[in-house]
Amino acid sequence: MTQPTEMQIDVQEHGANQQTLNQRLYMQLQVFGDCHDAHGLAQALSASGIEGVLYRDLSDPRGIGILAMHQDPAFFVTRLRDLLNSESFRQLRQKPELTMTGRSYASGFEGDLQDWLLDKPRRTACNPEWPWAIWYPLRRSGAFSKLPPQEQGAILREHGTIGRAYGDADLAHDVRLACHGLDLHDNDFLIGLVGRELHPLSHIVQTMRKTKQTSEFIQSLGPFFVGHALWQSGPRIEDRG
Repeated sequence: MTQPTEMQIDVQEHGANQQTLNQRLYMQLQVFGDCHDAHGLAQALSASGIEGVLYRDLSDPRGIGILAMHQDPAFFVTRLRDLLNSESFRQLRQKPELTMTGRSYASGFEGDLQDWLLDKPRRTACNPEWPWAIWYPLRRSGAFSKLPPQEQGAILREHGTIGRAYGDADLAHDVRLACHGLDLHDNDFLIGLVGRELHPLSHIVQTMRKTKQTSEFIQSLGPFFVGHALWQSGPRIEDRG
């Protein structure tokens, strides 16, 4: 009788040239209404030393979004939690349906794995030249997972080619995060699009609708949060140990 093979579990991130790293950046967007002093919140965030972005909400004249980031997920249930329960934030009305949480991940082809996982998402989200942002989750259909690897790769390359073209033209830059098991609505990925102007961000979403992945293999998309940065933390690189 054949004995079952012991399952080997590898939770590390893998890049090109046999790079491995067991670290990643977590990012969370919290959205609130009933904000009557966004500048006061910006001051509180700056004083806290927390790394992130404060957005004015395009869809709510009294709405704001707080994007926070850290390599330790405990940060979100300790320091960030304490801040959001402090006097400066206590009167805000939370919109839990717009809470989005994700973690950076590697696909195996990254030339600089550490930069991709830990630094690039920070640079992108906190770039003062790119104040506009659209954040949204998505879930692929189960049919995508059943496709042969070669077909999956071709579908993903179509998306990647479009994304790089917008990035090379400085029209839209993306933050791609995994949110398996972290999302209230069981989504797979969290996408952030940032740029100088809002129209190109809307335009890339429109363009992506025509791709095979979006038209055939996306089960759900959104909700969408659209914001304009009022405050962004300066660049800071944590101790990677």
